[in-house]
Amino acid sequence: MAKLTATTSIDIQAPKSKVWQALTDPKAIKAYLFGTDVHTDWKKGSPITYTGVWEGKPYEDKGVIVDIRQGEYYHSTYYSPLSGKEDKPENYNNVIWELKENNGQTIASVSQDNIENKEGIEKAKQNWNFVLKGMKEWVEKN
Repeated sequence: MAKLTATTSIDIQAPKSKVWQALTDPKAIKAYLFGTDVHTDWKKGSPITYTGVWEGKPYEDKGVIVDIRQGEYYHSTYYSPLSGKEDKPENYNNVIWELKENNGQTIASVSQDNIENKEGIEKAKQNWNFVLKGMKEWVEKN
């Protein structure tokens, strides 16, 4: 069976450069991504890790930056041991962030692939919509 992809986006009242900063600044990310600490140098081929505590349990999720275009796009792989799946390539998701500026505001979109079913798509969209809403609030306040 083919794997599915969840995609969602939000309009942010700020220029693309400010949204990009929120997307790549560890302090900003921690503010809107469930209190997660992100570690990477934002270069193609570099590892990216996400650490924190979820429901009382410490976690360390990981991936690799597959491609990055400064200020507008990045594609990383993503794996979480909390998924209960084995740490092997076919269990990683591709997460792609894209920013498009339109009349001084920015459309931020994110997609995640390798989803098993429609329920998984809904759950992923719910999570990403929560993250996007938090990012929008952070960018528009700071």
